[in-house]
Amino acid sequence: MRWLTLAISGLIVAAIAGVAVLLYGLFYFGQDLPDYRQLADYEPPVMSRIHAGDGSLIGVYARQKRIFVPREAIPDRVVNAFLSAEDKTFYDHPGLDFTGLARAVLVNVRNKMSGRRPVGASTITQQVAKNFLLSGEVSYTRKIKEALLSFRIERAFTKDQIIELYLNEIYMGRSAYGVAAASMIYFNKALDELTIADAAYLAALPKAPNNYHPVRNHDRALARRNWVIGQLEENGYITEEEKAEAIAQPLNAGTGEAVRLVNARYFTSAIAQDLISLYGEDSLFEGGLSIRTTVEPDLQRAAHKVLRDGLVSFDRRQGWRGPVDHIDPAQFATEEGQDDARAQLIDLDADLDFKPWYHALVTSVTDDAALILLATGQGGKLPLSGMEWARAAAKSEKGSKGPTPKKPRDVVKVGDIVLVEPQGDGQSYVLRQEPEVNGGLVAMDPHTGRVLALVGGFSYARSRFNRAIQAERQPGSAFKPFVYAAGLDVGFTPSSLVLDAPFVMDQGPGKPMWKPANYSNKFYGPSTLRLGIEKSRNLMTVRLAQYIGMESVIAYAKHFGIGKGMQKVLASSLGSHEVTLIDMTNAYAMLVNGGKRIHPVLIDRVQDRWGGTVFKSDDRACTSCQADEWMGTPPPRLPDERERVISSGTAYQMVSMLEGVVQRGTGVRVKTVGKPLAGKTGTTNESRDAWFVGFSPDLAVGVYVGYDNPRSLGRRETGSSAAAPIFRDFMKAALKGKPATPFRIPPDIRLVRVNVKTGKGALPGDRNVILEAFKPGTGPDTEASVVDGTYRGGSSGSSGNSGLSGTGGLY
Repeated sequence: MRWLTLAISGLIVAAIAGVAVLLYGLFYFGQDLPDYRQLADYEPPVMSRIHAGDGSLIGVYARQKRIFVPREAIPDRVVNAFLSAEDKTFYDHPGLDFTGLARAVLVNVRNKMSGRRPVGASTITQQVAKNFLLSGEVSYTRKIKEALLSFRIERAFTKDQIIELYLNEIYMGRSAYGVAAASMIYFNKALDELTIADAAYLAALPKAPNNYHPVRNHDRALARRNWVIGQLEENGYITEEEKAEAIAQPLNAGTGEAVRLVNARYFTSAIAQDLISLYGEDSLFEGGLSIRTTVEPDLQRAAHKVLRDGLVSFDRRQGWRGPVDHIDPAQFATEEGQDDARAQLIDLDADLDFKPWYHALVTSVTDDAALILLATGQGGKLPLSGMEWARAAAKSEKGSKGPTPKKPRDVVKVGDIVLVEPQGDGQSYVLRQEPEVNGGLVAMDPHTGRVLALVGGFSYARSRFNRAIQAERQPGSAFKPFVYAAGLDVGFTPSSLVLDAPFVMDQGPGKPMWKPANYSNKFYGPSTLRLGIEKSRNLMTVRLAQYIGMESVIAYAKHFGIGKGMQKVLASSLGSHEVTLIDMTNAYAMLVNGGKRIHPVLIDRVQDRWGGTVFKSDDRACTSCQADEWMGTPPPRLPDERERVISSGTAYQMVSMLEGVVQRGTGVRVKTVGKPLAGKTGTTNESRDAWFVGFSPDLAVGVYVGYDNPRSLGRRETGSSAAAPIFRDFMKAALKGKPATPFRIPPDIRLVRVNVKTGKGALPGDRNVILEAFKPGTGPDTEASVVDGTYRGGSSGSSGNSGLSGTGGLY
């Protein structure tokens, strides 16, 4: 009996010692544990989403791409997949899976003896403790703390709260945090749109996202997905038939996000700084803001395409500058050399954001085609017809291009790396060249100022400089309408005559005479204001500006938001000061909207992560807009609070004259759109900048083309040839399928038949007759005097109207 007593005593002592050790361990490891109660206030960094005007996603601001979703919004199909993959006893255990833990201990004993990395048996609760409260170090100390925290978390939170924390926090690869963001990035689907196979793949990712990349490690990812599907069936979540159907599905986890997003990177970058100044950088990148912008996706796509096409077309006219790079043919004569060449092509293609262009290596050249190799290893053919445009570029601004290529070897040689674009069957390609020239396009609603499309350059990846907003360039003749508007407001009519004759001004001692000229270098005598704007006559514009005074011209420019930096010199009337494209487009919009002040608006509304509105661009009060249901009453009418800039009569006269620019003048290329359009070309001295700014009754558009380091666009390049075709093509796309809406005529405007050349009332038999717009008390025969430039302004001509040599409008 004595040995039994001793054994029992020993067991009691051992038990007491074990309890003491356990209590000490709990005290030792538990005294500095993080406060798990902070999980109750969990607000993870959530990406801010940028939406177009129709609600579609166009971009995100994020340090971590995450969309927070509550447990009740996560489908059971998704939850069950993660439970099957990570913790099938989650709803039964108290924080630790003791069976799984015992199994892991046995495995780790073997791993320790063989020098392998220890494995874990972490429950979802343990992963929450590690991800939120502890570091990722691999140690037994951390595992003990993790276990203690798991027990505490299980006592403080429900199972649904724990799974909600887990599914919103985990890293899923490709910059995605949480299941909602991963669903969008991998599948371009909301959570409730995921199939069993989709959910199983997402559940496979937390173990090692990079190991299960759907493209780079496709077979491994597919096997892991199918294992999860098997676990779903084994755990009773799906049937045998559903398992077979899910396993049969291909792994469609491609680049879903890229499919959804319209290319609006210049637009989203333009609003980023404004949002940071309003809400701070942390709120923008982690605060989960929902930003509703003014972008219309269809117009943005059209703007992106036509600007690129226009810049490419212009660049091709300048000639072929040669290949992107060249590889010694001896280097890719072997299979290993071809692999190196493909690797170089892959690197080059990675920097392209103007697909479907690709880099290709010329592997051989025949009399009718060049054979090429793509980064994919696929071969192709570059026929002579795909490179006939590639005349050698001129070596100087005054030089000439080379002859038209007769054979492919006139353009490329073996070893050249060139840009190509597939055609038709995908086996034939055409030669491409990244343009040196650049430009921008802005489209806006002229009644509200909402910017509907904005493109700031050919390639955002190549240059983030936004030529639509940041570039300040001379507008040239695109500024002239505001000189003419100032004249109309002091009594001129579109039929008033201004002398088109040589103009010489003495600029003072030691300075040359200022002698502006028309683009044609000809003089046309007395001509109507309408003809002056339609044909973009410089000499008429200078005389009109001298007559009304540059103080008045500058005041008008400032009213329209384009007078910054203007000097009180006559050259400024020809657009020698600098403006941005968005400001110039906004100024034209104020002409077509009847003379009401607007400002460019890029953001309609901003909501916080909880859906509360924190910003609205339209802050007009509307008490009758809050109805719960429509009762057949008329829609509410909001007050028009826009300030008047010029009279509606003057605004319409300018619209009518600018419509003539399209019908008969320098903008006649735009006429082929077949809808009522108006606008003005602009070109500066030496053809350094080319513009076309114009509008339909409900859409204002501005286009700018030029080099970032200003130089001539070419001897024959003008706003009419470089910018107007881009405007035309955009308007064709924007107005396709829409009725031909005429420009709105104010009630006080009287339309009179006049001879378009003389401006006088039309006579029987006159052929060139138009309906001219006149204000009350004026008409085609109320004045016959010719403005010769004599100054009539409010201050001395010497102080306000000096010439100043410099650039100005040409055409």
